[in-house]
Amino acid sequence: MTTFLQQLFNALALSGVYALVALGLTLVYGVMRVPNFAHGGLYMLGAYLAYASLDRLGVGYVPALLLAGLGVALLAALLERVIFYPLRNAPHVHPMIAAIGVLFFLEAAVQLIWGPDFKRIPEPIPGIVTLGGVIVTWQRLIVIAASVLAMLGLNFFLKRTLTGATIEAMSQNREGARLVGINTNRVGMLTFAISGGLAAIAAALIAPINSVAPSMGEVMNLKVFAIIILGGMGSVPGAIVGAFLLALAEVFGGFYINLDFADVIGFAMLVVVLAIRPQGLFRKGT
Repeated sequence: MTTFLQQLFNALALSGVYALVALGLTLVYGVMRVPNFAHGGLYMLGAYLAYASLDRLGVGYVPALLLAGLGVALLAALLERVIFYPLRNAPHVHPMIAAIGVLFFLEAAVQLIWGPDFKRIPEPIPGIVTLGGVIVTWQRLIVIAASVLAMLGLNFFLKRTLTGATIEAMSQNREGARLVGINTNRVGMLTFAISGGLAAIAAALIAPINSVAPSMGEVMNLKVFAIIILGGMGSVPGAIVGAFLLALAEVFGGFYINLDFADVIGFAMLVVVLAIRPQGLFRKGT
């Protein structure tokens, strides 16, 4: 039981990171109908901005996390204006190709500035804590707590604020939202900013546990697209549930079967679920 709880804590921390990244991606798809393949690049850039804030600016971990989130949010809003907005009436394949180009550009820019080598971010609170016989690192507890707070904050924003209501209205009916006077251009840019900020925060949270590398965005891209397909394209609850299921499959499959097959087990679960329920676990907008 102790071993089971140990792995459950690991899965909770991993699912929190997956959920934050997937939520941003599913918001953009729900509002803009754009599968943003550059999302993994924004996630990767968030980790590097947090690393640079700690290494060059000498700020603390929390300010570095917030700076990374703000910086990537502003960049995501700029990308929406400069790249995705002009392609809003183009065939669907055009913004997808543009997004892939942005991903490769961000990877090349990061390698040019910081080099191709792995970077390490020190844990803000080193050491471990024992909870009922289960040994957990402080960083994993920080990841769980911060991701839950971020998701609760996003839920409050979407459900309890006027701006959040406009985002939900656009995700349900973009043309109807425009006809009732909602500024769809502003909402689209804001959605991209929120998406980028969530991805950057997730990257800064997991960076002290995993190494920071230019290729980390490509791996995360595959996983979050699997998550939102599993949960249902455009569904916020589906993104959270899908993140938790994928993390559970990876952690427990890697521990009880073979660590080398952790990713394979997660994607095998995706195939099985979609074979039974092709539309995903949740309908869009639920």
